[in-house]
Amino acid sequence: MRAAIYGAGSLGTILGAYITKNGGKIELINRNKSHVEALNKYGAKVTGTVEFTQPVKAYTPDEMSGTYDIIFLMTKQQQNKEVVNYIKEFLADDGVIVTLQNGIPELEIGNIVGEEHVLGCTVAWGATMKEPGVCELTSAPDSLTFSLGSLQAEANGHLNEVKALLELMGHVEIDRNFIGSRWSKLLINSAFSGMSAVLGCTFGEAAGNKASRRIVQALIKECIDVCAADGIRIEPVQGKDIVKLLDYSNRLKKAFSFFIIPIAIRKHAKLKASMLQDLEKGKLTEVDAINGVVSTFGRKVNVPTPMNDKVVEIIHRIEKSELKPSFDNLELF
Repeated sequence: MRAAIYGAGSLGTILGAYITKNGGKIELINRNKSHVEALNKYGAKVTGTVEFTQPVKAYTPDEMSGTYDIIFLMTKQQQNKEVVNYIKEFLADDGVIVTLQNGIPELEIGNIVGEEHVLGCTVAWGATMKEPGVCELTSAPDSLTFSLGSLQAEANGHLNEVKALLELMGHVEIDRNFIGSRWSKLLINSAFSGMSAVLGCTFGEAAGNKASRRIVQALIKECIDVCAADGIRIEPVQGKDIVKLLDYSNRLKKAFSFFIIPIAIRKHAKLKASMLQDLEKGKLTEVDAINGVVSTFGRKVNVPTPMNDKVVEIIHRIEKSELKPSFDNLELF
């Protein structure tokens, strides 16, 4: 069996380092030549909540050859059409693309390669690229979990092999309600990644400030209400029923939800959203595939999503250099 991580940035590099460190074989592919060169010369250096360096095999896309049984896809969603059309030429006849991306990308990718060649995976941890070859794990070591599933009743035949590879890093849950798992991750990303990018801060800082926490709470509530209207059951995250903890219908429950938000995110308090990292580099973000998805579904089921709409608006204004990530942006809500 041959496997690769396509788009091995911060998350992909750490995943590849863990898999290789624990006896698996996987190739890391990234178009950043300096990152690939550093990985091959010095190994993947993981810092943050864990510390180790692991030799890995890394390539640029133009160095790919042959076919792969498993390709973990970890690029930005804006590139999906172009990227998937490229990597499908390297996919074995019964191969599978495993999406480790934000939002709900499986539908579009399934349209390109066929749903039978797609597995979806949500990641419950975060990372930051510090420099070529060096990535910081910003989540607690006990939060290194995955939720794996399929849009089809009968998953791709490589499901167990994919699970075995991911288990070389952390616990893997096979999820029969995969769309529900996607929404649990989307809920977290829309609230915390959205506000991290808007404010220029970590998840913990967005939750700690009471003014921003009110917006985080409202973003979460919008996701819950959209899913309820669309008949989607949001799955627990690492064993915690986030709907039970964070939804509210009266003042008491709303106060409890507000109180518990910093506690619920404490394992990921140091995480800085990839959208914020993109903004700091002058790149476009995935906000349309995160908060924008909540807004799109909201319109479909007639649930207002003003807070998610505003996050999309602000981040697009930051992309255009009309605003900067700052707590001053709280005044815009």
